[in-house]
Amino acid sequence: MFQLQPPACLTPAMKKQIFFVDWWLFIPMLVLLTFSLIIMSSINVSLFKSQLFSAVLVIIIFFIVANLSFERLKSFSLPIYIFSLIVLGIVLLLGIESHGAVRWVSLFGASIQFSEICKPLLVLAMAAFLSQHTNTEGKYMFLVLILILPILLFIYLQPDLGDAIIYLAVTLFVLVMYGYSLRWFLLASLPVLVALPLFWSRLHDYQRERILTFLHPTSASTAASYNSIQALIAVGSGMLWGKGLNGGTQSSLRFLPERHSDFIFATLTEELGFIGGVIIIMTYLVLLYRIYILFKSTDDAYARLFLSGAFALILIHVFLNIGMNIGLVPIVGVTLPFVSFGGSSLIANGILLGLATALAKNTRNKQVLEIS
Repeated sequence: MFQLQPPACLTPAMKKQIFFVDWWLFIPMLVLLTFSLIIMSSINVSLFKSQLFSAVLVIIIFFIVANLSFERLKSFSLPIYIFSLIVLGIVLLLGIESHGAVRWVSLFGASIQFSEICKPLLVLAMAAFLSQHTNTEGKYMFLVLILILPILLFIYLQPDLGDAIIYLAVTLFVLVMYGYSLRWFLLASLPVLVALPLFWSRLHDYQRERILTFLHPTSASTAASYNSIQALIAVGSGMLWGKGLNGGTQSSLRFLPERHSDFIFATLTEELGFIGGVIIIMTYLVLLYRIYILFKSTDDAYARLFLSGAFALILIHVFLNIGMNIGLVPIVGVTLPFVSFGGSSLIANGILLGLATALAKNTRNKQVLEIS
């Protein structure tokens, strides 16, 4: 973690606020963005241009958010929650339908997926809410679950089962880190277990097929298992060094569906091989380890809860995306952070790392004050 040297004309307060950057968060982000641009240039030039614009925008957003006051953001938890409810409701009313789902809103000519943008914001709001309470009474846990329920419902109705699962998983992870005992989670899970048959009946046909394909790949229909089979072929055919850019048969010949988003890892490993896949995974490990170090270096409940959510958000995204590409989990529409195509996903993750950097700056400033 370093502090760049600003021009002498700036005051000490301005220096501290503007030029701070946590390199252990920023450099992994740049590495992942670089891999994304390389793969997009191989897939399609128009995708590359769009992703390049989004990447530049994300870097700008990262620096803006990184130099906000992390402590002051704590007072915005309620407005953030209300904003999330409003925009997710607007998506259902005015959203653009694509591939049978309504997940995007057109704004100034750009398609925005608010279910992505709201992820880091809701983690921040949840951390602020829980940090205001010093005990682990069950009522606060159930209150958090009640508050997240309409968010889950709005996202599920789009329909977007993958993001709904991520929101719920991150919420549960933060509650665990908060210190709730296992008995509260068992109690909260009882209604869910009872409602499972109803939940299964409410799933869309393609969602049920994805789960059945994962559980019984050999007995599933060819149409249901096609995506999974093509992804496995792409990953395996890349071998150690890959087939080179534009050399992948599954991706370049479009046997692999959603090769630029959901199945970007399969595209990457087909063209850059096992080595390329390992570099990507190692970069995520560096990113996660840095968030863990920040978590260990602070005693502030608000900061620790936010970092817990940030850690879970990145880890779950990476696990689900790579897992479905190599057949470890059922296929869900989940992006690979900073690598998959899509401006909304990039912006959301840029905000997340920007907030983590703002927290790192705040922690550093406190340590400097304590020493002096």
